[in-house]
Amino acid sequence: MRRPHHVLLVPGFFGFANLGDFAYFAHVRDFLAEIGPRAGLTGELRVVATVPTASLRKRAALVAEAVDQVLDLAPGDVTIVGHSSGGLDARLLVTPRVSLPTPVDVERCARAVRAVVTVSTPHYGTPLAHLFTSLLGQQLLQLLSLSTIYSLRAGRIPLRVALKLASLLRGRSARPSGVIDQLLVQLLADFSIGRREAVEEFFRSVGKDQDLVAQIAPAGMDLFNASTEDRPGVRYGCVVTRGRKPGLGSAFKAGLDGYAQATHALYVGLYRLASGSDPARVPRLERAQAAMLRRAYGRIPGVRANDGIVPTLSQVRGEVVTAVWADHHDIIGHFDHPTHVPPHFDWVASGTGFDRAQFEAAWREVASFAVRAAA
Repeated sequence: MRRPHHVLLVPGFFGFANLGDFAYFAHVRDFLAEIGPRAGLTGELRVVATVPTASLRKRAALVAEAVDQVLDLAPGDVTIVGHSSGGLDARLLVTPRVSLPTPVDVERCARAVRAVVTVSTPHYGTPLAHLFTSLLGQQLLQLLSLSTIYSLRAGRIPLRVALKLASLLRGRSARPSGVIDQLLVQLLADFSIGRREAVEEFFRSVGKDQDLVAQIAPAGMDLFNASTEDRPGVRYGCVVTRGRKPGLGSAFKAGLDGYAQATHALYVGLYRLASGSDPARVPRLERAQAAMLRRAYGRIPGVRANDGIVPTLSQVRGEVVTAVWADHHDIIGHFDHPTHVPPHFDWVASGTGFDRAQFEAAWREVASFAVRAAA
C-alpha cells in the first residue's frame, strides 16, 4: 500500500488573507486537490495558519505543528510549498538541529519532509521590506493587506482607494498618515460588523509582532542564509516569477479601463520599490538554473527585475521547477479571470498576461516535482 504523501501550503508575508473565509490559496488548493491523487499526492492537503509578520522562527514553529498533526493522522511523506516568505519558513523547519518555539518533535517533522518548494520567495531579501520598517510603513502595510482581503472578496477595491494607494507609494501625498487612516475606514465600512471586528482584531494581534519585516530585508536574509543549511534527503525546488517592467507595454496589457490603470499605477509603485537590489547580493546562478531562466524569459533577468514584491533573482534557489511571467499574486491564482468558477480576481493589473492555462501548467510542475522527490 502506497504511503500517504501530504502537501502543506504555507502563506507568505502578504498572507493576511489567511483569515476565516478569505482564501489566500483557494485556487491552488482546489487545483492540487483535483490533480493530486492521480499524480500520487494521496495524503492530506492543508493550508497552514500562520501569523503574517511574525518572526521566521515563530512561523516555522507553526508549520512544524501542522506537519505534526498530519503525521499523527497518517504517517507518510511530506512536501511543503511556501509562497513568498512561507518558503523561508519551510527552509528553516528542515534545517538540521534547528531550535523552534514549539513543544512538538521538530526533528520528527523535518525527517518526514521529502521536498520543499518555494514560490516567489525572497531567498536573498527584498528591498520592499525597507518601506515597512517605519511607523508610517506599518500603516501602509496594513492598508495594502486590507486591500488584498477586500479585492479577494469583492473582486476589486474602490477606485479612489487604488488611486490613493498608488499616490502613497510614489510619495505624493502631503498627509500620508491621515490619508491611510481614511482609506482604512472606507474599506472596513464595506464589511459586516462581525467581519469588521474580526479583521480589526486580527490586525491588532499582527501589530504586536513585526519581526519578519526586518528579517526579509536583504541584510536580514544574509544572516538567515548563513545560519540555515539544506537537509540531506530533501529536494529543494523553486518557482520563479517576473513581472513586466512598467511602461507603455505593461500599461496597455493591463487594460485600458480606469480601474485597471489605477491598479497598474499601484503595481508601478511596488515594482520600483522592489527594484533596488544591490548587485553584490545577487546569487551566482548554476548552469541548470540559468538555462531555465533563459528558456522562460529569453535572457537572464537583470538585477532590477522583480514581480512587484520580490526581485526575480532573489527567488532562485535549488532546482528551478518553473519560471513564468507573473506578478507576486498571479502565481497563486490572483489574476483576472472573473468568469471562471470559482472566479479569479486580480490584486493589481500588472499586465503580465498570466492566465488559467499558465496557472495550471505551473502547479502541475509543482505536483510532479513533489512526487519525484518522494519516489
